Amino acid sequence: MFQLLLLAPTISRATELKEETLKVWEEYVHATNLRMERRLRGDSPFLWIDEVPERAQRVRSGQIVVAPVDNSSSQKVPHGLIHDWVGAVFIPQATIEDVFAVVNDYDRYQEIYKPAVIDSKLLESAGSQRKFSMVMIQRALSVTAAVDGEYQSGCFKLDRGRWYCISYSTCLREIKNFSQANERELPPDQGNGYVWRLYSITKFQQRDGGVYAELQAIGLSRDIPVEIRWLVKPIVERLPKNALSLTLEQTRNSVHTTINASSNASRENSVSPGTLAANCDPAANCKQHSGFASTPQIAAQRSNYGGSLPIH
Repeated sequence: MFQLLLLAPTISRATELKEETLKVWEEYVHATNLRMERRLRGDSPFLWIDEVPERAQRVRSGQIVVAPVDNSSSQKVPHGLIHDWVGAVFIPQATIEDVFAVVNDYDRYQEIYKPAVIDSKLLESAGSQRKFSMVMIQRALSVTAAVDGEYQSGCFKLDRGRWYCISYSTCLREIKNFSQANERELPPDQGNGYVWRLYSITKFQQRDGGVYAELQAIGLSRDIPVEIRWLVKPIVERLPKNALSLTLEQTRNSVHTTINASSNASRENSVSPGTLAANCDPAANCKQHSGFASTPQIAAQRSNYGGSLPIH
């Protein structure tokens, strides 16, 4: 869920994703998964906000807190940049089912997350897994970056009030000359390199009369050419933070809208907090409830970034 478009505006020259860049990306994602595994084992707090009491208090009070992981807005790698940001929001008076009713409604992403998402569609739903597509755009200076992508997502239950989700791109294609007469999609891993890979870990915990939602969004883009780094770097550092903050805010707003629109009858028939609806077949594409499997395991899979192992 919450895929983040990371934009590194560049001078107009094409580039291709290189094997050495991809290798470093795979290693980075693998290391991220290992850290997440430690959270699942209880070696560190499940939620990022609980690492710092003041941070948790700010989120509980209604603030949206966003920060770069490891205090760096981007990490330079061979021929590329890795952007790694984490953010948190508290959604009062909500259940996890309320939140999943929004974040699993892929066909409405273009409504929920506009203007960054302009088209979205659920492609396949099987058990705990979802496949979906999105077209995302971002504008900065005179650059309009548009990317058509397909994604894989899986969400898993740890206990009555805690869930986590893993989402990643399986194919990203830059749309060249977006909204112009000569618009066309480029092959994967070619183009300006605005974004080559996306990977996210989302955690949910129901407590304190609502749901805490945390999103760690990781992206791989091309490096910024030296000759324009002085101009572009401030934009690259600002855009991910703003985009992540907006995504969390839009999610909270949409959840509240969904709750308010629910009739009293539907609320009376809802299940207790932290459980799934009894009439929701886990193998079906349930619109109101997630229908995810109850095990906190993710089967090993391979994506177009080389198949680093998801969390077990």
